[in-house]
Order: sequence, then C-alpha cells, then structure tokens
Amino acid sequence: MNIPFKPKAMTVRVLEHAESNELARIESYVASAEQGTAFHRPAWVLSVSKACGHEWRYLLAESESGDLQGLVPLHLIHSPLFGRALVSSGFAVGGGILGTSEQAIHVLSEEVWRFAERYSFPSVELRGGDVSGTGWQDIEGVYAGFVKPLADDDESQLLAIPRKQRAEIRKGLANDLTVRIGSGSQDRADHYAVYAESVRNLGTPVFPKRLFDEVLDGFGNDADILTVLHEGKPLASALSLYHKQVVMPYWGGGTWDARRYRANDIMYYALMNHARQRGCRSFDFGRSKYGTGAFSFKKNWGFEPEPLSYATRTADGEMPRDVNPMSPKYRAQVALWQRLPLPIANRIGPMIAKGLG
Repeated sequence: MNIPFKPKAMTVRVLEHAESNELARIESYVASAEQGTAFHRPAWVLSVSKACGHEWRYLLAESESGDLQGLVPLHLIHSPLFGRALVSSGFAVGGGILGTSEQAIHVLSEEVWRFAERYSFPSVELRGGDVSGTGWQDIEGVYAGFVKPLADDDESQLLAIPRKQRAEIRKGLANDLTVRIGSGSQDRADHYAVYAESVRNLGTPVFPKRLFDEVLDGFGNDADILTVLHEGKPLASALSLYHKQVVMPYWGGGTWDARRYRANDIMYYALMNHARQRGCRSFDFGRSKYGTGAFSFKKNWGFEPEPLSYATRTADGEMPRDVNPMSPKYRAQVALWQRLPLPIANRIGPMIAKGLG
C-alpha cells in the first residue's frame, strides 16, 4: 500500500526589528543560497529604510526545527505620487523570494500576498527570484541582465572587449585622466555631484544623498566608489557593490565632459581591473530595458543579454504601479526635468525619488 507523501510542516514568521542574531542568520543564508543577491542582504534592506523612510520586513520560512528554508525582504513603499506597494527589494534591480525548496517558495508566495491584503497594499513587486501560485503575473521581455567573467589581467581584459569599444578605451587611456577609488567624504561628494548631474540630464530625479551614504556604510568593504578625474575635476563616477566575487557598478554616471574624454569608458575598464585585483571573477553590468541606449552600450562591451523575469500581483480592480521613467505618461515630465537648473533638480529630486521604491 502506497502512503501519500506528506510534506514537512513549514511556518512563515515576520521579522520587523533589527535583531543582530536574526540578521546574522539571514546574512549567512543569503551568502550560501545560489540565487542570493546583494539586494537580499540586511545591509541593503536596512540602508534603504534608514535613508528613505520606508518600513521593512523579512518574511522567514522555517522548518519545524527552526531551520531557515527561505526568505523574502520587503520594503513598504508609500508615495503620494507613485502609490503604495510591497517591493522586494526597494530601489533594487534584484530581490524577490529566495527559497531552498519548492515548498518554501510556495508558502512565501502565499504569505507575501496575505501580508499585502492584511495591510491594504494594492500591489506587490518581486524583482527576481521564483514565485508559485495563482494570481501572479510574470513580466518578461522588458529587462535584460548583463554578466560576464573577468579576464586574467589588464591586457587580457582590454583584448576581451570588442574592437570598436576597445578603440574608445585606448583613446581614453591617451587622455590625462586619473582614477581614484575609496569611500571617504571626498569620494562620496564627487560621486553624488556627478551622478546627480547625470540623472538630471536623463530627465529623472536623483535619489537622496543619504541613500548612497547608508549603502556605503552598511556594506562596508563590500562597496566602494571609483571616480575618473581630469585635472582634479571629476568626470565619471560609479558606486559599486561586491557580492560573491561579482562586482556590480550600481549607481554610475558622467558629466557632459565625460564623453569628450572617454571618462565613462575608462571608468568601467578600470573597475574591471580593480575588481579582479580584489578577488572578483565576474562583472555584472546590471539591468537595462530592451531597445534603450544603455542596452546597446552594454552589448558593445561584449556582454550578452540574459532575459530577466519579474513578478507582480495586484488586487482586483487595481493597476500595477508605473514608475518607469521611459513610460509615455512621463514623457513631458522627463523633458521638463532635463531643463531644470541643477541646484533646483538636486533640491527637489530626492523628495520625489524616495517614493519610487
């Protein structure tokens, strides 16, 4: 006689306080999980909360014996402009449900939605990971990720870059540019000035400076800033995250002069070499939307796009949030923002951007 399989009991617990023992357990689980990302880590979750004022929660799936079997970090986003949503993870391109088994993924999928209903969140956004159950919508064919192994040395790294892009790097190397790496006050000030100008030129509001500071402080040695300068003036700068021997230049940009000096090209090439020297094996160029200039730029560097799949769920009668600056509904606002004087954009931008999540 066959006895029906009965899965072992699993419970989901909500963590809402920064208990050191629990955070250490989460950090260890994320580090050991194949799909674990920097955006699952407590350093990211707590930094976003401190900087932007959004509450956070971890949903923890545990076995009968109390072993951690899965988790999902959540930011509780409240914005008068962009609405309310549960987001995993806020201000990230990754996150979502991280589970050891299909059972863990399923119970977390159900509990995330129960949490949303309990606290009247009209939508949930999971930016990666797996999901299980009805009611979820997979968002595919919109974003792609770009990851590639690093070469063995500086010259091999240069030769691994396609010829046309390699020529741009050689032109930049011929310019009188210097590279500075660190996370001190000058590094932070220069990065924020460059990044703020860069996103203003793209027509989007800049994040609060405190968000960058909190991430740098929270990640410690797992984050730094690389800045390219000409005659002491910063032209391009990137704040990078390091996780599992992978470097991700997460917040980067350049001034108008950066293009003339090829400072952006030097920035990414120098970061590849710096990351390899500190033990990284791969370079994660982040996500880009299909059909954009950033998408083409990354392909020009020899990176092949890998489709990303996100999951959303909305309450009956509700529409998902639209926080994509490329959306037609924001076209006029983007054009207006590009014409704003930089001091005004930097003053108003953080108040708007912290509601994006």
